[in-house]
Amino acid sequence: MRFTLIMLGCFVSSSVFAANNIYKCVDPSGKKDYQSSPCAVGFINSTLNITTGGSINLDEKKQQQELKQKEEQAKFDTQKLTKQQELEKQANVDKVAIAESESNQSLIKSNPTKYSAFAIPPYAPDKLSELVKNYRDRLDAVERLRRVAAEKALASNQCGRVESSELDAKSTKTMLTFVVNCSSSKVFSFTEQDLKN
Repeated sequence: MRFTLIMLGCFVSSSVFAANNIYKCVDPSGKKDYQSSPCAVGFINSTLNITTGGSINLDEKKQQQELKQKEEQAKFDTQKLTKQQELEKQANVDKVAIAESESNQSLIKSNPTKYSAFAIPPYAPDKLSELVKNYRDRLDAVERLRRVAAEKALASNQCGRVESSELDAKSTKTMLTFVVNCSSSKVFSFTEQDLKN
C-alpha cells in the first residue's frame, strides 16, 4: 500500500512538472489551490514556472495588456484625426489657391498691355513643380503674392510689362521669395516681407 502511494505521488508530480507551469488559484476568502489548468472565474490567477521559480500574476498581466491595447488604440485614433484635419486644412488651402489663380488670370485678361498671357500661370494643386510642392501648405499665399509682386514691379515704373512672376528657389519655410521678369529685361526680387509693405 505504501509503495502504491509513493508511485502515485511520483506520477502526479512528474505530470505537473512536465508542464513547467502550474496555476496558483486564490479564492475570495484567501484559500490557495495549485493545479495544472487555469483558475476558474473569480479566483486570483497566477502562474508559477517550476523551472525558473518565477511567478506571474495573470490578472495583472491581462490588465496591463488591455491598458496597452487601449493606449495604442488611442494613439492610432489621435493620428487618424490629426491626418484628417491636415487633409481638410490642405483642401481649404487648395480651394483658396484656385480662387487666387482665377483672380490672377482675370487681372491678366483685363490688362493685356501690362501682363503677358502667361505672366502668372496657375499653380494647379495636383500638378506642382518640385519647388512649389515644398510650399503647398501655403499655396494660397503663394498665388496671391505672385500677383502682388507683379503689381509692385509695375508700380516701380521700371517694368514695361510683366512677363513672369514666379516663386523663387531662394524661398524658405519662413520667408517666401518671388522673382518678376519684365519686358524691359528688368528683374525684380521680392521677399514676402517686401510685399507686406
